[in-house]
Amino acid sequence: MSFTPLFVLLVLFFIILALIKDRMRPGLVLLSGAVVFLCAGILTPKELLEGFSNKGMMTVALLFLVSEGVRRSGLLETLLRNLLPKGKTGVTAVQIRMLPIVSLISAFLNNTPVVVIFAPMIKRWAEKHRLAPTKLLIPLSYATILGGVCTLIGTSTNLVIHGMVIEAGYSGFGMFELGKVGLVVCLLGLIYLIVFSPRLLPANREDRDALTSTEERDKGLHRVEVVLGARFPAINKRVFDFDFKRKYGATLLELRRGGTTLIMHDMRRERFREGDTLVLLTDDTFMQNWGDSSFFLMVSNGKEAEPALPVWKRWLSVGLLLLMIVGATIGELPAVREAFPKMKLDMFFFVSVVTILMAWLQIFPARKYTKYISWDILVTIASAFAISKAMQNSGMADAVAAWTVGLSQNYSPVVLLGVVFIITNLFTELMTNNAAAALAFPISLSIAEHLSVSPMPFFVTICLAASASFSTPIGYQTNLIVQGIGNYRFGDFVRVGLPLNLMTLIVAVTLVPLIWPF
Repeated sequence: MSFTPLFVLLVLFFIILALIKDRMRPGLVLLSGAVVFLCAGILTPKELLEGFSNKGMMTVALLFLVSEGVRRSGLLETLLRNLLPKGKTGVTAVQIRMLPIVSLISAFLNNTPVVVIFAPMIKRWAEKHRLAPTKLLIPLSYATILGGVCTLIGTSTNLVIHGMVIEAGYSGFGMFELGKVGLVVCLLGLIYLIVFSPRLLPANREDRDALTSTEERDKGLHRVEVVLGARFPAINKRVFDFDFKRKYGATLLELRRGGTTLIMHDMRRERFREGDTLVLLTDDTFMQNWGDSSFFLMVSNGKEAEPALPVWKRWLSVGLLLLMIVGATIGELPAVREAFPKMKLDMFFFVSVVTILMAWLQIFPARKYTKYISWDILVTIASAFAISKAMQNSGMADAVAAWTVGLSQNYSPVVLLGVVFIITNLFTELMTNNAAAALAFPISLSIAEHLSVSPMPFFVTICLAASASFSTPIGYQTNLIVQGIGNYRFGDFVRVGLPLNLMTLIVAVTLVPLIWPF
């Protein structure tokens, strides 16, 4: 191996290390690596910037706004209230009613707002009906992940791989093409969760100081739970160095992370991290000022806010969502393509139209649209394209592929498919799914070229493996959200999630080659 591939491999090692240590946002870590490759002459400025103009990345950005419009309709809250039983019931019965619908919703909406809306409502409902919220919140997160693998827009990773496939000169995925195998994974996963998760998940872990004292009530104060988002200004800063009272008019009582609850005297060496759950003592003005802030992924004070949108806008937002889905599906038909040869009626076209309509109709606040977009995810995706290109330009992807193929000369491509799944899945559990896809894609493409087989089975496998973030709370944002709300420990995710990872692996290596032959 020459110097250039070794240099790229070394830089990738430091990128992975930085992502695992979580000292900086993933987008900036990957962008740093891309800039290093630019300085080394491995990437041209054009190649570095191509990811920022990629149609897949722009589709992800616009989908954030569509999801916000649907969230503001309030219909998701109404749906959940109708799903949850009114009388006495058990955990299994609740999961049977709730999880399939949650998966269906997440197939077409960003799963983060779904969990942000549903998690506090489910927790309050469970406590009211004397059920353990811990039996419901991890299954909620996993159900959204399972639903995301069924469609092209179910998760940003699918759109990222779709964009890379097109850049590589192959036809991308249709709206429901991934569902040929994703639906099987989803159904098996839901059955597993309903049957086994009530036995594997812990009983409720009571929060310290869960009840508001009489003195606090007399002062008009109450406890509020917030989950820190990526845009919270004190991420990675010491808790004691940040004046929460002056900034937000609230007193920090507790910090929950990894199944551990820390009170103030325990926080001297702690730093704020994305996904931390904070318990604050404050008055009603906190919800008014910060309840809609992008700093906090979830805000719960035990009260359910009524949606502000008029009834006709609530239903119109859902109608526009259906227009986007149906339009993108019909646009793929050969007859439609022939009828409109100068127009590409794909997902990007319809999500663009729907986003603009929602903005002008004020379904989401158009003046504040930037706060609803996760810019770190977009920078991660754009940088992922650049790093993938650097791996190809340097010959590093070819070298790794040749080495991998050499080790498995006596095995079929199915074995290498399993290897690609395991590598991608390990990456996604340790860092982010989009970064994992970026690292796995060029290697998989080179493996297929060395074997002289179709790369499509490998591309689909990467989509499944990168989305199968079940075994750790850090692999997926929804896992981080429910970890704090449910006071889960790291081992809770491993115990329930590892069988799901193995199940997805088995389905991938069994069905993918049958549906997308080598």
